[in-house]
This record gives sequence, structure tokens and C-alpha cells, in this order.
Amino acid sequence: MKSKIVLFFTIILSFLLQSTLLQKIAIGSITPNLLLILCVSMGLMRGRKSGLWTGFFSGLLVDLFYGSVFGFYALIYMYAGFFSGYAFRIYYDDDIKVPMALTAIMDLFYNLAVYGLQFFLRGRLGLFTYLYRIIIPEIFYTVFLTMIVYKFFYYINHRFMSATRKERESIWVLK
Repeated sequence: MKSKIVLFFTIILSFLLQSTLLQKIAIGSITPNLLLILCVSMGLMRGRKSGLWTGFFSGLLVDLFYGSVFGFYALIYMYAGFFSGYAFRIYYDDDIKVPMALTAIMDLFYNLAVYGLQFFLRGRLGLFTYLYRIIIPEIFYTVFLTMIVYKFFYYINHRFMSATRKERESIWVLK
């Protein structure tokens, strides 16, 4: 129960930081996606189910405050957390290369989904312009922020959510 409360407050804090502080440090109206970093981090450190729920509630917050179609961002973040959870058992938490690579892949997936469902279906066909001006700079900015923020999420996971992790890694507890 303690880990769920800590995860809830981490989601709220990440959303507030993304909505306020990171908007102030935007470079050319490009901001890093802190909620995507959180979804990928929780998926990598805690597994598919935790990544899925983290993504769902993160996306739900974005849908409630900024979304035009309810559930769109919840679905994208949910998939990002779930698919990054596949690497839960095959990599070490303290290694930064895998979270950076998965964040780049999931940010590309996120931006292509946003382009496909919000621009392409409306008849805006400038994919290469969107790719050059929005997607690639946001990927670099988000991956750069991942190098900084991932250690903080790693500390929160191992400091406040370690009981669930030990229980999950036990050979006696079935998934």
C-alpha cells in the first residue's frame, strides 16, 4: 500500500513539474516529456503491470487537463509503460543506457501516435516537417532529461517501494 501511495504522489509531482517548470525551460516550444520518462522507468524497475498503471494514470491526468479526446494520452502512456516493462527481468536497474534507449523509442512512438491520430487524420501531411521540428528535438531533450531524472526515480523506487520489489522477485510468489 505504501508503494502505491508513493507512486501516486510521484505521478502527481511529475505532472505538476511537466505542466509548470518544464514549460519555462522549453527550447523552441519543445519540452521534455517527464511523464513518459516516469512510465518507462516504472516499467523497467517494477514490471509490466506497474508500468501499465503508471502510464494509465499519467495519461489520464494529461487527458483531463489538456486532451481533446478523452483516453488518447492514457492509452499511449499505458502502452509505453507496458512495453518497457518487458525488459524488467533482463537488465540491471542502475544501468542508464537501457532507460535512455527505451525512452527514445517510446518518445518516437508517442510522437508518431500523436501525429497520426491528431494531424494526419485531419489532412495535415507534413510528416517530415513534424519529424524535423518537433519529434527529433523532443527525443533528444527527453533523453537528456532521462540522464538526470532516472537516478531520482531509481532512488524513489529502491527507497520507498522496495518491499513490493522483494516480494515480486521471490521464486515462491507466482505472477
